[in-house]
Amino acid sequence: MAVIHTSVDLGAALRHARKQLKLTQPQLALVANVGVRFLVELEAGKPTIQLEGVLRVIQALGSELTLTMHPSLESDNND
Repeated sequence: MAVIHTSVDLGAALRHARKQLKLTQPQLALVANVGVRFLVELEAGKPTIQLEGVLRVIQALGSELTLTMHPSLESDNND
């Protein structure tokens, strides 16, 4: 599991997952229904990338996005 704090961290984690699956950027872009340029920018850590495309890439990699609350906030989780 990767801990992600920045768009650069996210891009690096997704690039690592793609390479572990031995997929090229064009292959993953096709499966995720995003453009190759989008994927290049995502892996480079572009901070203004569209969330919907990011979620499609994550799903195409067979991964999921999980939000973990900071321990100091867990007791306030009434929402």
